[in-house]
Amino acid sequence: MWIKPVDNFSDDPQAVHNDAWSTPRAAVVALAVGGFVLFTAAALTDTDPAGRLLISLGALGLWIIAGLGAYQRPRLWIDAGALSMKRLTGVRTYRPDEIVRIKLVRYPRLGRRVPMLEIDVKRADEDEDRLIIFGRWDLGTDPQDVYDALARHGLVPTER
Repeated sequence: MWIKPVDNFSDDPQAVHNDAWSTPRAAVVALAVGGFVLFTAAALTDTDPAGRLLISLGALGLWIIAGLGAYQRPRLWIDAGALSMKRLTGVRTYRPDEIVRIKLVRYPRLGRRVPMLEIDVKRADEDEDRLIIFGRWDLGTDPQDVYDALARHGLVPTER
């Protein structure tokens, strides 16, 4: 027969799952373009100085958000069995023994429940836990998918 059998019984037969997550590139580009549109609108507004200032501040805000989104790519990734995060202050890597808890929590937002990925970490040289929360904007995908990938890689600690 001309049909080739396919093994669909392994966890990830075609390696389609990501090991890195970040804000979608299209969203970052859209923010930058929106900033240019607002800046152009501010330049064309010559009768209202207060409006020009507010529109310029809006353009600046969009550029700042786009710059932060572009700088922090990827936002979260799995690196040689450890969990790495890019923040404004640099890259932080946490070993599995430094991860206290990874939990998927649904927060009420704008009349619906939105999933967020909560990661509690504690370094050996620090006294306090650090709570890091990622939403869909940070990850570029559903936080449930990221949680599943982290569990698949053995980074989700079992309840103590």
